[in-house]
Amino acid sequence: MLYWLLYQKLFPYFRVFRIFRYLTFRTVFASLTALLIGMLIGPYVIDKLREFQIGQYVRDDGPETHLKKGGTPTMGGVLISISILVPTLLWADLSNPYVWVVMLSTLAFGGIGFADDYIKVVRKQSKGLTFWQKIGLQFAASAAVAATLVRLDVRGSYSTRLMVPFAKNFRPDLVWQWMGHIPHAHWIAYLPFVIFVMLVITLTSNAVNLTDGLDGLAIGCTIIAAGALAVLTYVSGHVVFADYLELQRMPLVSELTVFCGAMVGASIGFLWYNAHPAEIFMGDVGSLALGGAIGTVAVIIKQELLLPFIGGVFILEAASVILQVGSYKLRGGKRIFKMAPLHHHFELLGWSESKVIVRFWIMALVFALFALTTLKLR
Repeated sequence: MLYWLLYQKLFPYFRVFRIFRYLTFRTVFASLTALLIGMLIGPYVIDKLREFQIGQYVRDDGPETHLKKGGTPTMGGVLISISILVPTLLWADLSNPYVWVVMLSTLAFGGIGFADDYIKVVRKQSKGLTFWQKIGLQFAASAAVAATLVRLDVRGSYSTRLMVPFAKNFRPDLVWQWMGHIPHAHWIAYLPFVIFVMLVITLTSNAVNLTDGLDGLAIGCTIIAAGALAVLTYVSGHVVFADYLELQRMPLVSELTVFCGAMVGASIGFLWYNAHPAEIFMGDVGSLALGGAIGTVAVIIKQELLLPFIGGVFILEAASVILQVGSYKLRGGKRIFKMAPLHHHFELLGWSESKVIVRFWIMALVFALFALTTLKLR
């Protein structure tokens, strides 16, 4: 909005507005705007959540140290979404289709989380949405993203080829090329790509959700992941960097750098109130939205296979739950960890909550730095 006004409309008359055409400048301003929004309206949101008695429900089968957190205002993900979307609307080029894909994906996954939180917190039904309801809605939202990307691929604005780390010449296409010769089979040919996108975005969304179990843990890891994605989106759309790093150049995706910058700023602003001891929790409305946003950006910039490193802690947390459940069912009740997700295991080993959080942040940073090093190791 401000980009359209200050650069596209006023720049011909006021040359000083030339600076607003620069992506790095707008990314910094989007990040600062998101941070200010989060910091300024955070106390108001916390007070309103307390007023409406929207407090965290703490399960009695978790660590005993968490019982005292019961009643802490939750559904703070609404604050995160506002802090991300408003700066993006202000500073991004809204004629770019990828900006709208990511924003609508964030809203869709946030809406799913909102419904789950509303049932659990407002209606006092501890289970919220059922597993299949939540997964079904997530698959529907990610399928809509995939369908939009298919339309962009048909127009020549996107590519369904995978970029494989450490293999610059191996870029498999997720479309059945042989079906192109079969009449009326065009959309069926995209089925592998659609299924792949659904799995990537849904799994990422749930991985962030599983990580959100300690004060500041998920949002701190999100800052690191969003920062790494900001670098990747920028270099993917930059002609010089893309050629130098032998990446598939996609000029339009560079505008997502503004969105990623807003996500970094919004996350820092939320961390101010979510740091241990937390004054507010993000709830599913926040964790599902952030995970959906991270997964969608990764799919658009063709870095899906780097997600295990960009969001390394998220993947470890999700893997610990899968392994724990699988072990319990297949090995007659035997567990691998003292408790899953993984952060609870270390709590029960005697680590303080703060130590778990900071050490997981360090792990997240190491994973993200490794992801960025793979850009040249090809």
